[in-house]
Amino acid sequence: MDPIIVLIIVLIAVALAWKLLKGLAKTAVLAAILVIGAVLVFGGLN
Repeated sequence: MDPIIVLIIVLIAVALAWKLLKGLAKTAVLAAILVIGAVLVFGGLN
C-alpha cells in the first residue's frame, strides 16, 4: 500500500480511538495503532 494511504488510515483510527475510548484502553489502542502504522509504512518500503 501507498504510505500516504496508510498514514490517512492511521490518523482516522487514532481519531476514532481518541473519541470512543477512555483510560488504559485508549492508551493500549493508540500504542497498537502507532506500532501497526510504523510496521506498515517502514516494512512496506523494503
